[in-house]
Amino acid sequence: MNQLNVEILCANSSQAKGRVERANRTLQDRLVKELRLADISDLEAGNAYLQGFKGRYNTQFAKSPAKPDNLHRALNVEPDRLDEVLCWRENRYVGKQLTFSYDRKRIMLEESDVTRGLVGKYVDTYAFVDGRFEVRSKGRSLPYKIFDMDQRVTHAAITDNKRLGAVLEHIKDMQDKAPPKYPVRTNSEKMGYKPNGKRPGRPSSARAKKTIVQAAE
Repeated sequence: MNQLNVEILCANSSQAKGRVERANRTLQDRLVKELRLADISDLEAGNAYLQGFKGRYNTQFAKSPAKPDNLHRALNVEPDRLDEVLCWRENRYVGKQLTFSYDRKRIMLEESDVTRGLVGKYVDTYAFVDGRFEVRSKGRSLPYKIFDMDQRVTHAAITDNKRLGAVLEHIKDMQDKAPPKYPVRTNSEKMGYKPNGKRPGRPSSARAKKTIVQAAE
């Protein structure tokens, strides 16, 4: 938001908070019911329906501002940079094998003169809204490979990939050290309870007489 020069205005007064809550209650309750009545369940139809709903909503609830001046500012960045600004960015430390972890995956940078100088330093990761993922250093995009840490790694894979041996060995060690997955037991099973085949409840008259006779014997 700082790159777009956008300042967050918090609803610090009770009046402002009440206005926000009333609007959210209408949108989260009334709008959802209207969409259900209109048999709308996809994004395109929902966006088309919002055009008419917005007009009806503003007619009933909108308040004219005390100062009608338009205070919107012009965009201060190039439009083609919006994807880069409005994405999830994180820093990652590059290890000796030119690797780092991200979202349960092992990212390995392709070896080059540039990446060899990144050992022990941080790189920037960019996760875009359309699913793209990039690794950059000082604005320069770096080629990489992804290894899923949840996928089982075998000794054959380590042997066949000599260049990636250290990475695959690290993933395999983590998988071998992971605790085994046990089936979830109920509280009765944890306490050692074993069913005896009898139905719960008060014993019948025949069962009660049999118990009394056995006790007398």
